[in-house]
Amino acid sequence: MSVDVKYRTRATATGGREGHARSEDGALDVTLSTPRELGGAGGAGTNPEQMFAAGYSACFIGALKVAGQQLKVKVPDDATVSASIGIGPRTGGGFGLTAALTVDLPGIDPQVAEQLVAAAHDICPYSNATRGNIDVGLTLA
Repeated sequence: MSVDVKYRTRATATGGREGHARSEDGALDVTLSTPRELGGAGGAGTNPEQMFAAGYSACFIGALKVAGQQLKVKVPDDATVSASIGIGPRTGGGFGLTAALTVDLPGIDPQVAEQLVAAAHDICPYSNATRGNIDVGLTLA
């Protein structure tokens, strides 16, 4: 499937999970540290899973807004998406990820909210990138 790219960005990491990452424009500039649960020292830095959770949740809200336009439903300004990202060893070797999104659409009828979430999951680039690769759970708050 081809993609008509409208925006492209670049970030560079050095030092792996105990290093640093920076976007080409400097808007993202983070120190990285490995969580204790993965054998690291913990520390004040962030990690790739936290950045993935933030990116997925923000992107999914954008997809909800597009879905809302298509379904003629206004997504509330105080809508939230929380992404829980898990990492661990895979039974087949290597490491894998899991994702669980909790969507809160205050004031939206639950049946309409379910339609919005399903449509957003079809629209969201993160959902499309992960589909068939990692388990993604969707829950309405």
